[in-house]
Amino acid sequence: METQRQKKISGVIQGDIVDILQRAAIEGGLKGTLISVSKVSVTTDLSIAKVYISIFPNKDAKELMEGIKSNQPLIKHELSQRTKNQLRRVPELLFFLDDSLDYIENIEKSLKGEDNPIENRDLLDKRKKI
Repeated sequence: METQRQKKISGVIQGDIVDILQRAAIEGGLKGTLISVSKVSVTTDLSIAKVYISIFPNKDAKELMEGIKSNQPLIKHELSQRTKNQLRRVPELLFFLDDSLDYIENIEKSLKGEDNPIENRDLLDKRKKI
């Protein structure tokens, strides 16, 4: 269960990281790429923040995540500048790609019958005979 303090810090971090990443994307020549922070969860001791990032279009997601992870110290520094009046210590930032939108899209396709395993047996994993 998240405490009120954890929720507040998550909200502050989420808002500022969105600004930092959006500006970096525009300055880096990635106009048309939408980067959003879908969730931030902070540990109870406030030392680690897990940042879940959604990237659209998805084709650039993997290489963009590598860039974000490699620039983690710069992002943390920028975040500390923005939050110096709100946070004494900025937590360690761990970035994860949030692929829940893809997951939802796959479920919707299945429900609409586009990827129906009953009609197309190749979609199912082959069972091994014992």
